Amino acid sequence: MFILLGMPIVQIIIFGFALTNEVKNAKIAVLDNSKDEASLSLISQIDASRYFELEKNLHSYTEIETEFRRGKIKLALVIPQHFAEDIQHLHKTQVQLIADASDPNVANTLTNYAASVIMDYQKRITNDKKLPYTIDTELRMLYNPQLKGAYNFVPGVMAMVLLLVCTMMTAITIVKEKEMGTMEVMLVSPMKPQMIVLAKAVPYLVLSAVNIASILLLSVFVLEVPINGSLVLLVFESILFTLVSLSLGLLISSGAESQQTAMFISLIALFLPTIMLSGFMFPIENMPLPLRVISNIVPAKWYYSIVKSVMIKGTGLYVIWKETLILFGMMIFFLTLAIKKFKIRLA
Repeated sequence: MFILLGMPIVQIIIFGFALTNEVKNAKIAVLDNSKDEASLSLISQIDASRYFELEKNLHSYTEIETEFRRGKIKLALVIPQHFAEDIQHLHKTQVQLIADASDPNVANTLTNYAASVIMDYQKRITNDKKLPYTIDTELRMLYNPQLKGAYNFVPGVMAMVLLLVCTMMTAITIVKEKEMGTMEVMLVSPMKPQMIVLAKAVPYLVLSAVNIASILLLSVFVLEVPINGSLVLLVFESILFTLVSLSLGLLISSGAESQQTAMFISLIALFLPTIMLSGFMFPIENMPLPLRVISNIVPAKWYYSIVKSVMIKGTGLYVIWKETLILFGMMIFFLTLAIKKFKIRLA
């Protein structure tokens, strides 16, 4: 009754807040080479927009890609020297918008928003002058200049496939042995309960390795998504995420009473959060603070960020070390709980 009555309410709340194509509170950086009254006014107008949040003021052009590779910003605004002087005397100037096109939909949306704010600023300073001021906007898309959707699709699919397959399959392993009555036979054998739990995860770890290889091969040779970073690091992170998923599946299996219950918990508790709160389908920045906080406990969020950073942006471990430690901590936590739960239930 709780699931039947409560789940629709939870779904309505999550879908209502998360299902939106609007981008809000996107973090941006500004390189102001002019630092005059006009440039400061433009920056202030952009920062006042609900679509953007000024994350950092840059001091050189080389800092821009560094911030993008670290995943700190979604958009960068470059204002040239003599910005106010060009407006006053030449009645024309130019600014540059640089977007992270690893997610082409977000990049397009943000550049359109920024161009609209710049146009409003241009209209405000023009007023009724006979010689209107013109601010040209130059666009540059990093990492995905052709704006291919596969660059965003592949990391999300990797997270979904590995999490759902590994978790759902391992979720029914231990409970299946209970239902068939073969668990007692294994418990009276010399094998320790911990070894039984770990042994149940081994076949699915091998299966996941095959899935990782097939997804990467299809991504590179069929979808033409390059692996710009270290292949070894990408495989290592994928195996780590697989271990997190297997540990979570074992935890569900240790506590479930039947295979149907285990499958149901896996689907409801993992499928929706993976879709809604991983950042794959909808930007997390758009969501209210409570949902942004909840998203931090979704393993797929951290793995999705890792794959985009390594595969698309070509970054190394020095950028994704935090996400890696979080996944490692989740693996230890879920696996420890699964073993303890297993021992308590079968004592």
